[in-house]
Amino acid sequence: MKRARRPSPQIPSAPLGRALLMLAVFAPLGGAALPVAAQAIEYRSVAASTLLREQPAPDAEALFRLRPGTPVEIVVREDGWMRVRDPAGGFGWVEGGALVTRRTVIVTAERAIVRRAAQETAAPAFEATRNVVLELLEPASEGWARVRHVEGFEGYVHASEVWGL
Repeated sequence: MKRARRPSPQIPSAPLGRALLMLAVFAPLGGAALPVAAQAIEYRSVAASTLLREQPAPDAEALFRLRPGTPVEIVVREDGWMRVRDPAGGFGWVEGGALVTRRTVIVTAERAIVRRAAQETAAPAFEATRNVVLELLEPASEGWARVRHVEGFEGYVHASEVWGL
């Protein structure tokens, strides 16, 4: 015995059709679930020891001091100040001039083995412990980032063992 097929609703041709469908589906939600354009995460490094402040003002309460080279994620820019997220996940404000474009990462693993090549079986180049800052030489590719230690040692660290990529 054959079953009768229900006719499927006709959706207008794309891209107008997709837009109308999205509007019909998400309008009852107040538009909150509409897709938002992806934003690239921007990291910078602290040039010199600087204070992370509660508000974007030189006389605002100081939360704590960031060490030179510490990577931070820029969240908001406002009148020469940057709201940043630090490696521990805290938020605060720093003056824009305190940050440089030179990229660094910070080791989050208890002990990261930096290898001579971007593969798990490669010989170790050096080890870095938690909170060691490394200069980022090449962005992460296939799970590995090329880094340099302040003493000049270079190698590849697994992306899961550092923060700031």
